[in-house]
Amino acid sequence: MALTLPDTRQLPDGVLDALRLRALRACERGFTQFDVASILGVAPETVCRWWVAYSGGGLEAIPHERTGRPQGSGAALSDEQAAQVQQLIDTKSPEELGIASALWSRRAIGELIRTECDVVLAVRTVGEYLRRWGYTAKKPARHAEKQDPEEVRLWLEYTYPALKARARKERAEVHQGHSLFHLVGLGWCR
Repeated sequence: MALTLPDTRQLPDGVLDALRLRALRACERGFTQFDVASILGVAPETVCRWWVAYSGGGLEAIPHERTGRPQGSGAALSDEQAAQVQQLIDTKSPEELGIASALWSRRAIGELIRTECDVVLAVRTVGEYLRRWGYTAKKPARHAEKQDPEEVRLWLEYTYPALKARARKERAEVHQGHSLFHLVGLGWCR
């Protein structure tokens, strides 16, 4: 099991100061800068910068300013573009938007982002956006309020198997939307 450390950009200044002191103490005791960085969850270059400053001028020389890219500054989509894409995913099917897919797969959403925002993203990056936006892959629920047994039977025997077959053919995934029958138009849901 691997323990995930918080992003140091989110830590208070006092905590960062304590990390710096612990890093320097570990370097003084003979630990490698790489090992110290790995244990503290910072970049090896950061520990190197702290050590060089400390070695050359003592504690007063250690840089206290925050460095690195601010969180979210490297985002390919602006907040407005992200909201627009989410709105389209929630309200339209790929076919309604001229995308050759029955379901909202990562590839289909990548195509949507390309056409709507003029931004080309890797499939993996599209998946990261979907995760960040709260969309998850889910299996269809078998029960719903006020369900019609005949409609459920038709769904389970004909509609859903046909949908799965089409998804397999298009190398897509079937995901549940806001309701069971919204699944046909929505491949990703929150």
